[in-house]
Amino acid sequence: MRRFIVNADDLGLDASVNEAIEQAHNDGVLSAASLMVGSPGHDEAVRLARRNPYLAVGLHVVLTDGVPVLPPAQIPSLTQPNGRFRDDMARMGLTLALSGAARGELRAEVAAQMARFRDTGLTPDHINSHKHYHLHPAIAAVLMEVAVAEGIPCIRLPDEEPATVGGRVHWSNGITHAWCERLRRRATRLGLAAADRVVGLHWSGAFTAERLLSALPRIKGGVTELYFHPATRDDVPGGAPGYRYRAELAALTDPRVIAAMAGTPRGGYRAMLGA
Repeated sequence: MRRFIVNADDLGLDASVNEAIEQAHNDGVLSAASLMVGSPGHDEAVRLARRNPYLAVGLHVVLTDGVPVLPPAQIPSLTQPNGRFRDDMARMGLTLALSGAARGELRAEVAAQMARFRDTGLTPDHINSHKHYHLHPAIAAVLMEVAVAEGIPCIRLPDEEPATVGGRVHWSNGITHAWCERLRRRATRLGLAAADRVVGLHWSGAFTAERLLSALPRIKGGVTELYFHPATRDDVPGGAPGYRYRAELAALTDPRVIAAMAGTPRGGYRAMLGA
């Protein structure tokens, strides 16, 4: 039997994102969201989550393209002179691979973000990271460590089947799949669960209703996470240039999508994975 986790990233990024997530949950098919605890709309997002108890909320760890929770001076390996996280993801990844001090800073910042999530009083449904940075081995290790320590039962593994989204199989798909399977084995040993697949990578920022409707019949059995970036405006402050945020909101509330998903179990990670 198929089960869906319909998730929205970037809860808390901006009021326009928060508004869209609440609308997509109440008037559409959205069942979960991932909270950025250091972003400007954090407080409003927490209020939103509290008044929508059936919206499953997880931690969206931010380590690039954002601001840290800790003072930048405490994590100099991860930040720029302007106080924001570094945006040179490849070079920062090398830093994390080579420097034990940098990995210590990473652990401290993730712990601080987890502590801020804990202070909300919300039950964490899952953990993942902005721009899927936890595909980096050091970041994956820390996220899994924090998840186990905090009783978070589920983690996102961004493994997408090209056939589901009508994409051509590229050599990089095989590498990503193999690495995600390795992470899945590690997660399983630690008692962490993950969806069988995700849908949304190929169309990130442009996951329209038409694309979603084309993908749904191709999705196999098991648990699938469909993830989106909805907002009520396309020029989201701090958002990704070129993302069609309003189109993704429209997809989540489209009557055809609601009808196509009717009868298919839908919820958060804990509910769909029995974690």
